[in-house]
Amino acid sequence: MRKQIIIGGCVLSGILLAGVLAYGLRGGAVRIDKYSVSGHSPKIYPDYSSTVIPPNIAPLNFMVQEDGSYYFVRIYCEKGEAIEVSSKSPKILIPMSRWHELLDKNRGGQLNFDIFVRTDKQEWVRFDTITNKIAGEGIDGYLVYRRMHPTHVLLRGHVGIYQRNLGNFDEKLVLDTPGRIDRSSIIRCVNCHTFCMNRPDKVLMGVRTEGQSQYTLLIEGNSASKLGAKFGYTSWHPSGKLAVYSIVDPKLFFRTAANEVRDLVDPNSMLAYFLVDSKTIRTSPEISGKDRLQNWPVWSADGRYLYFCSAPKLYADQTKFPPDGYDKVKYDLVRINYDIESDKWGKVETVISANDTGLSIAMPRTSPDGRWLTFCMCEYGTFTPWQKSSDIYVVDMKAAQETGRYEYRRLELNSDKSESWHSWSSNSR
Repeated sequence: MRKQIIIGGCVLSGILLAGVLAYGLRGGAVRIDKYSVSGHSPKIYPDYSSTVIPPNIAPLNFMVQEDGSYYFVRIYCEKGEAIEVSSKSPKILIPMSRWHELLDKNRGGQLNFDIFVRTDKQEWVRFDTITNKIAGEGIDGYLVYRRMHPTHVLLRGHVGIYQRNLGNFDEKLVLDTPGRIDRSSIIRCVNCHTFCMNRPDKVLMGVRTEGQSQYTLLIEGNSASKLGAKFGYTSWHPSGKLAVYSIVDPKLFFRTAANEVRDLVDPNSMLAYFLVDSKTIRTSPEISGKDRLQNWPVWSADGRYLYFCSAPKLYADQTKFPPDGYDKVKYDLVRINYDIESDKWGKVETVISANDTGLSIAMPRTSPDGRWLTFCMCEYGTFTPWQKSSDIYVVDMKAAQETGRYEYRRLELNSDKSESWHSWSSNSR
């Protein structure tokens, strides 16, 4: 079926009218006299379809992955003026100020994308409308991450911690390499960084120096101090008075034949905690048992419980590498009560057992409002980025409190690739 568009962007289905569409756009005016309907959704990358979009996020620019010589996109909502972009390239760049204005006017409403592609035969094709939802709540202003060359052998070029303004595309350096901790210490690697309840003024950050000494930087306000210990995966207590971290010594090895040739073994791991005021480090038998591996600590939102991953040690002979049975190690999700006033730990209790799931649990994350607990599950171990089987699951903690059962479900966001390193926004949305 061929259809026609008249000036103003009004589409009259099934009726042919005398008139043309002439848009004055960033790429110049475009005329669409007639078009055919594809009958399916367009392929775009990234796939921004059926997505919930924060109203204050930067424009979701994308590539149209449909063959053509010219592209036209109309972005519109119930309220406000539509955004129209034409381009000879499949790369669609959305005007920032108009994007923010449109999304802000339509919080909680729908955001639609109509995509037209002109073929090599000079004919226009209209694809099915892409519909997204605009969230009522905004997202945090900044995201902090490590940026490095994707290699496992050498550190090529700079390894840096950066911050990105999520409302636009501004990126700023936080800490780069090579840099200095003090006059005698040149930083060659920056790694684990953990904010206290998403606060930018209280951070723990791991560094490795030129001589391979490893430290942790404690950043409080405008000052930074060097702690003579390497903090692994870390979680701040909501009070900001202490942080629990893992002590790990992961070993990298390579397989000769596999879809992913890299792998990690964690022969020993335990948890310890750092008391900020006294600058002391402590541990407890409950979180550092020698017969088990302990990793991935995270506090509950109220600070009463510490969740972490725990597995029995299966390596009888640790001189052999990789040890026999490394791919049989599966971690439970456990928790332990903690009384901050008396600095006393309770007893470890199992939340979700690997015996029940048949999978290994890693990277638990609690939402700031205490409602949700997310975690990864994969075939074995706790290093999920190199495991294609890794998916993210969620537990409704309110329902678990009412029923006493931790019912989990696999999130719809998962793909056939590895999902991991998830992080909650401060508003838990």
